Amino acid sequence: MNITQCRIIELPKIGDPRGNLTFIEGGRHIPFDIRRVYYLYDVPGGAERGGHAHKGLHQLIIAVAGSFDIHLDDGCGRKTIHMNRSYNGLYVCPMIWREMDNFSSGAVCMVLASEYYDETDYLRDYEDFIRTTKEAGR
Repeated sequence: MNITQCRIIELPKIGDPRGNLTFIEGGRHIPFDIRRVYYLYDVPGGAERGGHAHKGLHQLIIAVAGSFDIHLDDGCGRKTIHMNRSYNGLYVCPMIWREMDNFSSGAVCMVLASEYYDETDYLRDYEDFIRTTKEAGR
């Protein structure tokens, strides 16, 4: 997998004068079935989240409220995505290092994941990540 496979997915948005509604169906709107959902909130100013890669996990990251930046790295290239629309999700494929920062006050980051939590799926050391990507031929 490489960084070009990470992309913004525009989710359905149903407009209504009473408020908008967005929904997500695994395998239909996103390229995986949803096994786990979690969210980050009350992130202190200046704090960073992420700082890891997943060996096999697929994720969709959504700024449900507020905004934040996601920095992606596949071992060869890097890009930063500013998340600030609740109807857009960032698809992150396996073997992409991610770091998140610049959280606005009141930001809520929701993550949909393809698998249940598994600590063995994480690469938490950047040098190990780079070594693993080189061994995979990237």
